[in-house]
Amino acid sequence: MRAPAGSVVGLCSASATLCAMGMAFLGYWGVHEPVPWRGLDVAVIVLAFVGFGLLASVPWIVTTPVSEESGERIGAARRAFAGGVVVIWFAAVLAIIG
Repeated sequence: MRAPAGSVVGLCSASATLCAMGMAFLGYWGVHEPVPWRGLDVAVIVLAFVGFGLLASVPWIVTTPVSEESGERIGAARRAFAGGVVVIWFAAVLAIIG
């Protein structure tokens, strides 16, 4: 198995960075406040966790060993990364608007 290079390293580091930024957003937004949660709050949390799941799966997807015939899995990792980014941003916008 060869060492990861190029876009593999970029995808892994970008997904880790966005996970950290998303966690910082949730901490700043006020998940820990003692007021009762509204439906909008639950929607933001669920969307954020879905985005975290997608972003956290990127390193696993892109570094999973594959046979030489099937090629690399960079395309699937890029789609997971893009989906995670979109969902996290949608959760942030929903939290700001709501």
